[in-house]
Amino acid sequence: MLMRIAIPLALLSGPVFAECPAAPDITADMDGLIARAQEARNEGAARAISSEMWTFWAQAPDDQAQLLLDEGMTRRSAFDLDGAITAFDALIDYCPDYAEGYNQRAFAYFIRGDYEAALPDLDRAISLRPRHIAALAGKGLTLIQLGRIREGQDAIRAALAFNPWLSERQFLTLPPEDGPEQIDL
Repeated sequence: MLMRIAIPLALLSGPVFAECPAAPDITADMDGLIARAQEARNEGAARAISSEMWTFWAQAPDDQAQLLLDEGMTRRSAFDLDGAITAFDALIDYCPDYAEGYNQRAFAYFIRGDYEAALPDLDRAISLRPRHIAALAGKGLTLIQLGRIREGQDAIRAALAFNPWLSERQFLTLPPEDGPEQIDL
């Protein structure tokens, strides 16, 4: 266990890495998974498809980036949010065009309750991967936490266009922008 932590910490404090390669092209894989999610018959089937999507989103550009991503996710899962953010900072410094670094750092900020810090990371993740369903849904939840309900629900609707079974659909109480302010459920 000590060796597992020592290696990533050395990476975080060590010299600057070589240039990060481009993130893998997952477009075709995501096209198929999104089509399957849209055709899913129930939430359970769609949840399994969402899990498959994560295998592609979490595929880092190289071994160094993967090590940093995995370290950050492990630390976040253990609620070591400062350690997670440090790992994601290093990942973003190394691979500034890899969407998942921003998405995962945003998630750590969200858990910490720092919604203002999460929002720019979510925007960057979405700009890099416009169909990143989890980042879109996360942006929706973050905006709702900031009191920007309609904007948050619009972001959730954007995610639902790709996967209509997301659990975040429970936060849709207002109609789209052109509808009345409130609806009765």
